[in-house]
Amino acid sequence: MSTPTETSHQHQPTLIADYACVTGEGPLWHPDEGCVYWVDIPMGRLFRYYPSSGRHEQCLQSDAIGGFTRQADGSLLLFMDKGAIRRWQHGALTTLIDEIPDERDTRFNDVIADPLGRVFCGTMATPERGGRLYRLDLDSTLTVLLEDIGVSNGLGFTPDLTQLYYTDSPKCEMYVFDYDQQTGALTNQRVFIQTDPHDGVPDGLTVDAQGFVWSAFWDGSCIIRYTPDGVEEQRIAFPTRKVSSVTFGGPDYTDMYMTTAGGDNKVEEGASAGALFHLNLGIQGKAEFVSRIVVP
Repeated sequence: MSTPTETSHQHQPTLIADYACVTGEGPLWHPDEGCVYWVDIPMGRLFRYYPSSGRHEQCLQSDAIGGFTRQADGSLLLFMDKGAIRRWQHGALTTLIDEIPDERDTRFNDVIADPLGRVFCGTMATPERGGRLYRLDLDSTLTVLLEDIGVSNGLGFTPDLTQLYYTDSPKCEMYVFDYDQQTGALTNQRVFIQTDPHDGVPDGLTVDAQGFVWSAFWDGSCIIRYTPDGVEEQRIAFPTRKVSSVTFGGPDYTDMYMTTAGGDNKVEEGASAGALFHLNLGIQGKAEFVSRIVVP
């Protein structure tokens, strides 16, 4: 097993595109298009990068986008400010939900589609109450699953699809739930990892093909790989403080893409803060599920 110190010196992430994102987030591989998408949450900017050509671009400017999924038809489902949910297809936005009354003063954050095409979608806290985790069913019905969350964050399924990981960032806790694929129910919440505050704050996560959990660390300048038993197995150092999320992509899902934040304060956060990074360790990930939410 590699020690964190050895690993951090062996592998250097490569900067792919620097749009100086305030909060770069949500990298997601789009296999049909052969590109990775990511967002700058508060600025409402959506980007994409095509590794085959090296081309990257901003492709949307909108209201704040907290997270997004890939729909079965190839469009993107955007989870936005005030609880709005919109589809982005061929450059046009279609509204599914204009707002959630209880979320008018906040926005969505991290989201993930499940094997049947539902979406687990979290919101940020407001001054009056904590954040929430919702389940969006195929007919756009929303069900509140969790409340009083600090920052609803990183989500990922175990390879056998019987459990779901979930992160509450300010508490420095990653949880695991029993997950019922047929009903979408989450039960038996327990702590998977209690992280060290000195490592920063656990943010976005993904699960590789071996069932190991990768977590990005905000203010921690790293991503960490944990065994299914919750033991740190690898640590990759970054030249920026706020590493926000990580995903797998590429033809064989061995390409890793990491988003970072702090592009509005590069003096303190690092010269490449807010950039998209790439890494290939020869470790295989797996495709994220597509959402199948019915669009009017």
